[in-house]
This record gives sequence, C-alpha cells and structure tokens, in this order.
Amino acid sequence: MNASWSSGYVADIAYIEGFYVQQSPARLALACLFGNVAADLPEQDDAATYLELGCGIGIGALLTAASNPGWQVTAVDYNPAHIAIGAGLARTARLDNIRFIEADLAQLATSAQADIIPQADFVSMHGLWSWVSKEVRAGIVELLASKTRPGGIVHVSYNALPAWQGALGMQRLIYEAGIRSGGRSDAQAQAGLGLARDLKSVESKYLTESSLTRDLLDTTVAMSTEYLSHEYMSAHWAPVFHADVVAAFAEAKLDWVSSANPMENFPELMLTPEQREVMNRYTDPLMRELIKDMCLPRQLRHDVFVRGARRLSNEARDAAMRRLMVVPIVSPGELQTKVRVPAGMAEVSDALKDMMVAAMHGPTMIGELLALGGGKNPAELLSMLVGSHQCQIAPHADGKQPESANRLNRVFGSRVSSIVDAKTAGGLASGRLGTGMTAPPLLQFITGRLLSGEREDKADRWIEMLSADVIPEKHDTVRNVVHTAIEQRLPILRGLGIVPD
Repeated sequence: MNASWSSGYVADIAYIEGFYVQQSPARLALACLFGNVAADLPEQDDAATYLELGCGIGIGALLTAASNPGWQVTAVDYNPAHIAIGAGLARTARLDNIRFIEADLAQLATSAQADIIPQADFVSMHGLWSWVSKEVRAGIVELLASKTRPGGIVHVSYNALPAWQGALGMQRLIYEAGIRSGGRSDAQAQAGLGLARDLKSVESKYLTESSLTRDLLDTTVAMSTEYLSHEYMSAHWAPVFHADVVAAFAEAKLDWVSSANPMENFPELMLTPEQREVMNRYTDPLMRELIKDMCLPRQLRHDVFVRGARRLSNEARDAAMRRLMVVPIVSPGELQTKVRVPAGMAEVSDALKDMMVAAMHGPTMIGELLALGGGKNPAELLSMLVGSHQCQIAPHADGKQPESANRLNRVFGSRVSSIVDAKTAGGLASGRLGTGMTAPPLLQFITGRLLSGEREDKADRWIEMLSADVIPEKHDTVRNVVHTAIEQRLPILRGLGIVPD
C-alpha cells in the first residue's frame, strides 16, 4: 500500500522517465507566437530561470539545465524518491545550475522553501494538474502568482474533458478495485485493470459503448506498470475542462495563449469544414476552444499561458516567425508530407513540400525557406515542420555544444545496457536546441559511446553488448536496428552538435 504520507498520491513506485518536447523553452516561445503574443528566448548563458512543478525524476529539467549552462533551473516534486534520483543524476553529470526540491505544492508558496526559488521566465507542469487535490491546485496557482515574472510563460498539461467523459467510470472502477486488492500501487493498477477487462468481456455497458474505454483497455496491456499506476491510482484523478483551467490560472494573472502542439492551433487541420462553420459563429477564444474540444478526441491538452501578454499584430508575428531557425530531427528519406490529423490526411501543397524538403538539409531560417518556395505563411510552414515532429526550433543553430550537455548525455548513455531496456527513455541535451531531442535508449547508448571517444566502426562490439539478454535468433534484428540508427540518426546527432564530427 501507499505510504501514510502519500495523501492519496502514488508514492510507492517512481514514475516513468520521459522527455516531453512541449516543455522546452523554444516550443513555449513558438506557442506564444502562434497566439500573437511576443516571447523572449534567452541565450544559453543569460541569467534566465526555468521552474518545473511535479518534475518526476526531472529528465526535462536536467536537459534544460545542461543545454543552457547560464540558466538557473528549479525542479519540484512531492515524492522524495523522484528528487533523490534526479539530484543524483545532476551530481553525476556535475550540473551546478539545477536545484531539486522536495515539497508539498499545497503549502510551498507560503513556506521558507519558496524563498530560494527565483521568479521564473518559464514554468512547466506536465501530468500534474488533473492528478492532484483542489488544495494542491490552489497552492500551485498561489505559487505561479508569486514566482512567474511579468512576461513569463507557463505550460500545463492535463486530462481534458469532454474527451475523458466516457472513461470516468472506468478509472473509478480501476481505482476502487485496486485499493481493495492490496499490495503496491502497480499491483493495484493491474488488479483494477483486470476487473475492467473482465467486465468488458461480458459486455459491460459503460466499458463497451465508449470507443475510448475499449481502446484504453486494449492499449494498456502493453503499457508500463509505472505509468498505469500513476495514471489511474491517484485518489484525486479528475479530468477538467479547458475553461476551468483558464479561470483558475487567471487568479495568478495568467492569460491563455495557445496550444503547445502547433497543429492544434489550426482549425483547418483539426476540424471538418462543417465544424469550422459552427465554430466561426464565435470570436471568443474560449468558446472556440470548447467547440474544438467537443469535436476532437483530445484527451491530453498542452496549454500555454503568459503573465502579461504583449499582443502582436499579424505582421509582427509573421516577422518574428520568419527569423526562427529550424533543424531536422529526421533523415531526409524519412520526410513525411502527408500527415494524419483529426480532420483527415493533411497533404501539403507542392510549394510547401518543396520548403519542407529544403528544411531537411540543415539549419535554415524560416524566412529563407519561404523565399525558396514563394510562400507567405510562416505559421503554416512551422506548424507542419514542428507539429509533425520532423523539425525543432533551434534558437542557437550555430552554437557550440556546452560541456554540461556532453556530461549529461554521457550519464544517460552509461545507464543503457540492453537494447530492450526502456527505463532510460528520454532525451539527449543539445545546446543548439536549447533543450533536449527525444531519444530512445539506443541513441543514448550510441551517443555515450561516441562521447567517450569510440567511433561507429566499433558497432560490432556495441551490438554484442546490447544483445546480452536477447535470444540468439534475434541478434540479426539487433544488428539491423543498430546499423539503421547509425546510418539514419548519427548525421542528425552530428548536425545538432550532440556528438562530434
């Protein structure tokens, strides 16, 4: 069972590691531009500040600190195990610009601990808001009011209504059955899911009529027990409407700006023509978002707020977007110009396709890409390149990789001992991105080896090491996967300065 101090949260098993690009400073600044709001993106060595609440073990915070050695990063979590792991990684990588704090967010704003937290340029909360009590949410708002500087950007993700409406009963069933089964939280989650699947098999009305519950019960079979425990076994689990989050954050003088997922800001990609016609009856952005949420299966929202929004005209916004640099994070042969979106398959125009192809050749300014293809809409180009996860914003495209980033990447690589090991999935720090690049364990392993002075001609030795717990019949598969990663991913890592040329 959970420890007595857990207050209804899952505290007896650590949350999964992960890097979520929506938390990166460059992505948050881009979201502001999509919402016609000015955003400052400090340099690597500026005295900027980043605050993460509910950080888990702090992979994102570590990547931000390592990629921006001049910044001060603060990572806060309620679970001391999370803080111990994160602080240990920071010590091993010798990162002196990140502080991990164990604290109860319900009380942090009025505690002595708050005195050591500087006002933040960026604040991020991933997977926190809809899993905590109303007292904690009130404490978060109080902390945001005092610790977000004027002009500061805040990111929050949460389980959204009405998308989760059909699964409210499923979660309650899993939770109630789980807490009655005893044992650790992961065992409780499995017991609850087992009951839900049994009821689904006998045609339970509320587990079969909803496509969401049917899909969730099918997909959870392959999900990690750590994720399932934290998702379903919190006593405070409560999906929320976007308008309610906006109202809560308004108490901290925070204005909602846009989604951190670029494509979600374009109704043409999200809604059918008929749905857009209904939405266009309204100019109120909150009403438009509610209509959008009524039409989309958007279970998890990534919203961006600003404390003191500096509004931009369309012309000023477009000018700022044209100055942005993008870098490819897929190989040219992997470029996709057809993207599946809720409104169907989005197939780009020939002109936009030409610009996307040009972007695959290395760091390029959006204005230069538009000039190549005769384009006039930087927002459309950015939404396709960044929103399809084929490029990232590179605020320091020509910068050198900080040694702090190399140290952290070596630490991440050293933790991978098998190609089937998923526990260290997360990212790799890049000074040019000012954040991390999403990277599976295999890429972390290869990066660590290259940063330790080895070359890719040692691949046979790498394959032997990574295959230690793989059955012999699968060794050829491991070989193919490693060589494919070297051929397709190594040029990208070199282009981002993550590994040396």
